Amino acid sequence: MTSIPRRGGRTFVLAAVLAAPLLVAGACRAEGPAPTPPPAAAAPVILESLTIDTSRGPVSFKVEIADDEPERQQGLMYRTSLAPDAGMLFEWTVPAERAFWMRNTYIPLDIIYIGANGRIISIAAMTKPFDETPVPSHGAALGVLEIAGGRAAELGIEIGDQVHHKMFAR
Repeated sequence: MTSIPRRGGRTFVLAAVLAAPLLVAGACRAEGPAPTPPPAAAAPVILESLTIDTSRGPVSFKVEIADDEPERQQGLMYRTSLAPDAGMLFEWTVPAERAFWMRNTYIPLDIIYIGANGRIISIAAMTKPFDETPVPSHGAALGVLEIAGGRAAELGIEIGDQVHHKMFAR
């Protein structure tokens, strides 16, 4: 809470009156603080195709691209659903060890870490919503694909599968 300069007793009363609804709202919550509110609506999203070669055959997704820091920080936060063939592809220009968390993420996700050659290096399945524990890549990842939780297992996506997207053709 921001400090309010005192100018007699009125400032204290005003501060107490303004804070009362916040205290009541906080007392009504069953657990922990409320998630950060979602940001204002963003511009329309352009989707790109991504395909993964699995032992069962190819599977395709339409993915949003997160290729700058604000987009990567926002990720799939605040989403309450994700279509079975949708996802978000996080892109970097240099492979490195990566770690993601589920802050302000309302739905479980499968987080798929992808090496510079387009091969899947690790999969964090069914990550827990709102969990702030870092989920590491366990290797240098150039890209990270987030899809609906449980979809990787349903589709037979495994470590070593080849991901096809223009970012891996560089």
